[in-house]
Amino acid sequence: MQVDTRNTSTLPIVGPDKNKSRTAFVRPAQMSLFARVTSYPPLGQVTCLPRVQRTLRSEKDDVVRFTVVIESSKSFPDQIWETQIWHNISSSEWTDLPLRKIDPSHAPLLSENGAENSYHRHIFSNEIVLPSSGGHAQFTIRFRMGPDTDWQWANEQHPINDGEIVFCPRMPLAQSTSSNGKDELSTYIDNLSQDTHIESRSSEAPGSLLWSVSGDVPAATEASGTKSLVLGKPSSVTRNFSLVRVWSPWLGPRHGKDQFRLTEDAFLCSFLRKDGMHLVLLAVSGINDVLTVFRSGNHNDLVVKARNDNTETAKFQVLAAVAEDFEVALSALVYESRKFVRPFSEFSDVSSEDFTPVSPLGDDVVIVEKDPQIQWLTEWFDGLTYCTWNGLGQNLTEDKILQALKDLKSNGINISNLIIDDNWQSVDNEGDSQFKRRWQKFEANSAAFPDGLRQSVNKFRQTHPNIQHIGVWHALFGYWGGISPNSDLSKNYKTKEVKIKDPAADGPIAQNITDGKILAIDPDDIQQFYEDFYTFLNASGIDSVKADAQFFIDLLDDPSDRKKFTTAYQDAWSIAALKHFGTRAISCMSLIPQIMFHSQLPTTKPTIPLRNSDDFFPDVPAAQPWHVFCNAHNALFTRYLNALPDWDMFQTKHPYASFHAAARCISGGPVYITDEPGKHDLKLLDQMTAPTVHGTTVILRPSVIGRTIDVYNGYHEGRILRVGSYTGWAKTGSGILGLFNVQSGQTTCLVSLMDFPGIHEDSQGQYVIRAYTSGKVTGRMQPLDKDSLVSIVLEQKGWEILTAYPTQSFTLKGSRGYNLSGGSLTHVAVLGLLGKMTGAAAVVSSDIFIVENGRLRFDVHLKALGVLGVYFSDLSRLDIAKNFMVMILGRPVPPKTVWKEGGEDAKVLAIDVLAAWKAMKLDSGWSNEAFVQVFVG
Repeated sequence: MQVDTRNTSTLPIVGPDKNKSRTAFVRPAQMSLFARVTSYPPLGQVTCLPRVQRTLRSEKDDVVRFTVVIESSKSFPDQIWETQIWHNISSSEWTDLPLRKIDPSHAPLLSENGAENSYHRHIFSNEIVLPSSGGHAQFTIRFRMGPDTDWQWANEQHPINDGEIVFCPRMPLAQSTSSNGKDELSTYIDNLSQDTHIESRSSEAPGSLLWSVSGDVPAATEASGTKSLVLGKPSSVTRNFSLVRVWSPWLGPRHGKDQFRLTEDAFLCSFLRKDGMHLVLLAVSGINDVLTVFRSGNHNDLVVKARNDNTETAKFQVLAAVAEDFEVALSALVYESRKFVRPFSEFSDVSSEDFTPVSPLGDDVVIVEKDPQIQWLTEWFDGLTYCTWNGLGQNLTEDKILQALKDLKSNGINISNLIIDDNWQSVDNEGDSQFKRRWQKFEANSAAFPDGLRQSVNKFRQTHPNIQHIGVWHALFGYWGGISPNSDLSKNYKTKEVKIKDPAADGPIAQNITDGKILAIDPDDIQQFYEDFYTFLNASGIDSVKADAQFFIDLLDDPSDRKKFTTAYQDAWSIAALKHFGTRAISCMSLIPQIMFHSQLPTTKPTIPLRNSDDFFPDVPAAQPWHVFCNAHNALFTRYLNALPDWDMFQTKHPYASFHAAARCISGGPVYITDEPGKHDLKLLDQMTAPTVHGTTVILRPSVIGRTIDVYNGYHEGRILRVGSYTGWAKTGSGILGLFNVQSGQTTCLVSLMDFPGIHEDSQGQYVIRAYTSGKVTGRMQPLDKDSLVSIVLEQKGWEILTAYPTQSFTLKGSRGYNLSGGSLTHVAVLGLLGKMTGAAAVVSSDIFIVENGRLRFDVHLKALGVLGVYFSDLSRLDIAKNFMVMILGRPVPPKTVWKEGGEDAKVLAIDVLAAWKAMKLDSGWSNEAFVQVFVG
């Protein structure tokens, strides 16, 4: 610790834990009542600085810039504020970094809550050179109202911890020259187990090191063979993050600091080291009937647990990677794990029991990733979907569905898809727990659907022709309780009684399934069973399915059953679903390692939606922010699967409705609503969806799956959840950042342009940031500018979506060659549809260029109709009637459909494409796009 002797009567003793060492010096003051402090990097959060990020001063020095905003209530006189950063970046001794006051226009407030009119606003900034070796440091903020007042500490005003900065060494990570993988990995894991085989691999993710770790698991006899092995202790750890199995079918995040403690099985563990490196480990399952997970040991050790269902010894497989960036390390693991799960038929001359993939593969083997180009090829999940589960309850009937559809239509809600959820099937033991009810026949429950499923579906389609696709729910084993022993199904197909073991001794399955046993279709007949079932559904007018409870294959207790059922059921369902429904299949309760690696990781079949988290529980207030937080962290891994992460349905008339809606829009996945009849928020639905040129309703999905950008920040650390996505082409597309207040009170934050996906230290050009809720647009920013920050204030349940748009610059000239922009460049950007949460995703393509007569021309293709926004830096100098011509499909639009958004000082030109389309009675013909042209000059 260090004592500041300059004025020991007013300054505290400061150290890494100031709450324990601080002396009582702060006099009672009104400051805590009217001042709030926001910093970048933020307090209470770990900030990872890649090697060359924020290089502002020179090519030799890496620096971090601190910016602090102090807002004090205008109910009190303004003060002469002073601010300091206290830190231990340069040495183990804490010291101060005085901050200089800068222009208050920096870090503009984009929230629309009147705060700019209620607060005096002061901004301070300074930078400090980072040590070249990389490391971990802490900092906090102190401030005072003038030289004659006492210093106060920001974390005394709010219950928040010191900020943490972790930065990488200046030199890039180098591939080790050692041929001994164990020696290499021991740099990052202490006391590596001697009972493992560790091999160094060539990583396909540049800037990462990669290892394969394997070990023997004993054979199964009456029970599965098991192995628990202490792999070692990750060294020099400051933060850790894991994805664990919160329950058999679901994943969830777990966070820690220097202590590594897990109470559930994890399949992914990541450790942020004090030298700025990320050590990430992935337990690979789904091959050779071995399930592998991680646990923590008694001394922060990493423990490998494996279960072998074979009658002979088999091997567990773990992959480990190190990189300066978490995403790079995880990418290395995913690319390598795809080689493990590649169908063994490609290597028919090699026994699957002994197969170890070569890294990299030979020159004659080419890995083909998905085509990354942007195309507007409509998929069924691009439409708005209604699901019956929460909206209509479990006592489902044909009449209830018809009434719900009538209600949706009367409210102008144009759904594209209908999912008939649980309780349409014919089951026995009516009135008992769902786990005691068993499936009897393919035909629907005659009491609820008296004329059969086909007649009900015909009614749905006849009365509501806007519905394009209708799907039904079913469990992988048929129903929760399996197959009824005295039923058409048990007579027509070979069955087998299997023992189900609930991992939780007092869990719902263990409590309700009789004797822990259910009757299931034997794997010998499962392909024929699914072929017949889906043929029946097709004949009934059903063209999509939601296959739930897929985790039951992991609850099988007998190792021979596990070995026989696990892949047979997965493959039978996948083949039948692809044959009969294409991509119109939802995989649910299937986040178990055996399914993720065997069925969802390979890229050999079309992408289908995958339920990404536990259910949306509308009646549990505490579950609402956690649901979004959990999905954002699960997507760190599921975004790499050959699946579309599905964040589950939600209700538009709900205390957290807009919170959930914003999360679904930025997720990049499908959007399902489950409103009760008569309970809808039409304005909210309009913000999420848009009509197409053919009259259907679509959602606006970004090109990239949304996921948290703050891997190591825990749920209870008081920070804003930041979910990043991206839409459009590389370099010309837009980064999207969703901000969600998952805490119980108001909170503030500063956001850097560098925080947006798709923008990095090598990004060129200038950007503008637009806030969705307020419509405010910043001035132009460059990624490494010291003032490329914006401020946000979020209330409880509050959220915001920020979009960063790259601008292009042109010199505008009139028809006679004079300069319309007064000698300066005009900067422009296509913003997408205003009034839509992810309106940038409505742009299929845009092209901006100068034509021969000197006029500026925009060619914009839209996938949906609405108000198109175009940013002009000098719009105030231009007259709409004189300087603009707007055309749709080559025809000029009515003048009233074009205006300046926000008045004469605005920088956004608004074009109501929807109103113009209707007024002009346009028809796109074969195309599903609206083509808009804007001529300037």
